[in-house]
Amino acid sequence: MKIQNLFQSRIFAYFAAVFCTLLWGTAFPFIKLGYSSFEIAESDIGSKLLFAGLRFAIAGVMVLVFLCVCERKFTLPNKDEILPVTVLGLVMTAGQYIFTYIGIGFTSGTNTSIITACASFFTVLSAPLFFKNDKLTAFKVIGCALGFAGVLAINRGGKISVDTLFGDVMILVSTLCSAAGNILSKKLANGRNPVKITAFQLLIGGIVLTIIGLACGGRLSFEKMQSSFILLWLAFVSAAAFTIWTALLKYHPASKITVFNLLVPIFGTVLSGLMLGENVFRIETLVSLVLISLGIAAVNFQKKT
Repeated sequence: MKIQNLFQSRIFAYFAAVFCTLLWGTAFPFIKLGYSSFEIAESDIGSKLLFAGLRFAIAGVMVLVFLCVCERKFTLPNKDEILPVTVLGLVMTAGQYIFTYIGIGFTSGTNTSIITACASFFTVLSAPLFFKNDKLTAFKVIGCALGFAGVLAINRGGKISVDTLFGDVMILVSTLCSAAGNILSKKLANGRNPVKITAFQLLIGGIVLTIIGLACGGRLSFEKMQSSFILLWLAFVSAAAFTIWTALLKYHPASKITVFNLLVPIFGTVLSGLMLGENVFRIETLVSLVLISLGIAAVNFQKKT
């Protein structure tokens, strides 16, 4: 079976989307571990942005090398792709993660993964404005409601305080960039190679973040081997997940793919509990998983014709 036919399969798309959210779920605790390993202070925004920039620049290089090996030649964007790919890189990578990396230092890994899941709501509700074949149906509204209930369930018992409010707002703004990036990515992927799009949007966004981080006085020390492994893992997560995600958006309605982002808080919460010692193993986690799964099923429900 050709790769294109594989990605067009709904069953494969569902499993691939779950795999992407699992990878993204690992990012939240690993970013926290990266801050600790690189000894990045909570107030050191420059080093956080430099950390993010290197992650995505390396991810872009990973995808570009993969693309060049597959096509057996060095590939660059076409003239008509330069501007939209640059905009996508600035929104989906630079813009989104400027706010993510700032916010994650002021809130918990659990809160970060939960708020990030809201990007799927924004995409499902706004997709009909940009794509005629991605209509807003009653089942999609019900699915969003169930998913939101799942997000609330997993966050039950969490306390809202001024200490985390700034970080939570920053993460919320990053979700808006993520939703806009999903829409732009689907439009740009139509008729184009999603691997090429991913490679250069990550590279451009990563370079912009690196420059901003250095300009803000960011510095990183690679004396610890653990630091390099954490950075490489995060780069791989971005390279693999964004490449697969862009390909899925090319062949499927944006609302039916992005709703799987609701699983990110599940994976992020569980992994945060395992790796960071956060208290997350409670009945609310199971309830949340059930509600979010029902929400995903509702959004992807199709009447037989």
